[in-house]
Amino acid sequence: MTEQSPTPILGPDPFAVPPTPRPRRTRRLIAGLATTAVVAGVGGVGAGYALGHGSGDFTSTTTSSGTDRAPTSNGPDIRTIPGYGWSWSDGRNQGDVPLPINPYDGRAGQPTGPGTTSSDTTTKASTSQLTGLVRVISTMKYEQAKAAGTGMILTSNGEVVTNHHVVAGSTSVKVKVMSTGKTYAAKVVGTDAKDDVAVLHLTGASGLTTVTADTNGVSVGDTVTAVGDANGTVSYLSAARGKVLAKQQSITTQGDGTAAGERLTGLIEISSDVISGDSGGATYDSQGRVVGMTTAASSGSPDVVGYAVPIAKVLRVADDLETGVTSSRYDYGSPAFLGIALGHAGTTVQGVYEGTPATRTSIAAGDRITAVGSTKVRSATQLHDVVGQHSPGDQVSITWTDPAGASHTETVTLGTGPVA
Repeated sequence: MTEQSPTPILGPDPFAVPPTPRPRRTRRLIAGLATTAVVAGVGGVGAGYALGHGSGDFTSTTTSSGTDRAPTSNGPDIRTIPGYGWSWSDGRNQGDVPLPINPYDGRAGQPTGPGTTSSDTTTKASTSQLTGLVRVISTMKYEQAKAAGTGMILTSNGEVVTNHHVVAGSTSVKVKVMSTGKTYAAKVVGTDAKDDVAVLHLTGASGLTTVTADTNGVSVGDTVTAVGDANGTVSYLSAARGKVLAKQQSITTQGDGTAAGERLTGLIEISSDVISGDSGGATYDSQGRVVGMTTAASSGSPDVVGYAVPIAKVLRVADDLETGVTSSRYDYGSPAFLGIALGHAGTTVQGVYEGTPATRTSIAAGDRITAVGSTKVRSATQLHDVVGQHSPGDQVSITWTDPAGASHTETVTLGTGPVA
């Protein structure tokens, strides 16, 4: 049996991997890649700011619309200029197309490079601004990578909310409470990819100080401050001061090749210099109350523009996920995992992940999967769907045809995959 261990990154399928390692991680979808790992569920395999990695170099256009927009005198609307795009505020372009992100020189909150200026200021977060905030460290075992974002404590016993894209694809998560420095292991309770919300629970936590939320909303022109783990700093968080530019905004990443766009709606648009690592962090009002969860930022534009999910929506989704509400929008727990990489055009195996259930079979690169149990499969999507009907620990038979045309069937116990 020939075993391969392709290092997973993000590609045009929710669980894409290339046959060889890449030096850096980017958004959920990378145009041009044509492999996918067989994992149940939906969603990406991304997480927060990719530690030690650089930024992307792709371009795209986006659209944004909404109400209560503040007038601007800073030139043309960047949403209409080709080559400008939105990226997740963790800087990884975590979405359905590759988009440009600004390079950083390592100084928290200070983007550098051509055309990245702002009249707003970024400083080190104060002690009061750290209250209830955490640094989220996601480990992606199959990518051999770690990434970081930000989160907010909702309950004293360790319920934490962050962006879905901060933990998507993680195989383990740790959380550092910034006000105390204590680190906890965290379980991903559930996720909502469409609203970019995820709920974590810290193991063994008690007596934690929570954030204070203001669900009454904001007005255009209000002063806000986005606080988060900007650019992946370890010992402190950064505070980016700005103003509310608009409400009820929608941003849509544009498709590229086989990759579809992704749409987030009902967002607060802010002028704060939101950059890498801020994802999942707090957008505070002038009274220090949380009015939103930072989730995205413009990139390649003359002036950085950030976006936050209103805290009322965040709390509603978090309550649903914590109580186990059934919805097509929500994913709970970890999906089943087979551990093979496929070409998007069919079910031909490109490689096998080391240490996964697939390595305990005779499946090898070049084989073509033809059935899971009694269900015949002819495409990667169909294979995903069939595996997705199972749970980790289920025993299923896998049938495949080798390059010589011989058919084989073996039973495999499905493993636990990355967070959907």
